[in-house]
Amino acid sequence: MKNAFLTFERWTTSFAMLAACAMLALASALGMFQIVTRFVLEQPAEWTEVLIRFSLIWMVFLAIPAAFRQGAMVSVDVLYRWSPPKMRRVLDWVVSLAALALIGVIIWWGWDYSVRGSVQSMAGLESVSMFWAYLAMPVGGLFCVVGIVGNLIDPLRMELETAQ
Repeated sequence: MKNAFLTFERWTTSFAMLAACAMLALASALGMFQIVTRFVLEQPAEWTEVLIRFSLIWMVFLAIPAAFRQGAMVSVDVLYRWSPPKMRRVLDWVVSLAALALIGVIIWWGWDYSVRGSVQSMAGLESVSMFWAYLAMPVGGLFCVVGIVGNLIDPLRMELETAQ
């Protein structure tokens, strides 16, 4: 069961990171397109700015699960280093439960915000609902839950090895 969940977690976190990279590539391409249309062609494409903004929001919320999986959660590193092994496991649980509580709030209110914003349309893209932009919060949060639980089952603690 543990190995099956960790395999599922690796797949979902990899998918989320791939999608986050695609959102960064999309934002970069739209930024270049915006520069060309605005300064070379002198015909600005207003719709690119809103799409850049929302692709960057999606990028952030889809990249957070990888950070959680690597153990880059809010923790007290000095307390962790000075603690005996049994206390470290308790700290793992405390940090994971706190992170899950925060992500639970993001999922709950992110979904509510998405549903409430579904009656709005994007500025510059009147045919596209704001629901799709706000959906980044609950979708990213669901991926985060899998990453947090994966880190609790198989801790990586990458932030401790790279800390200065």
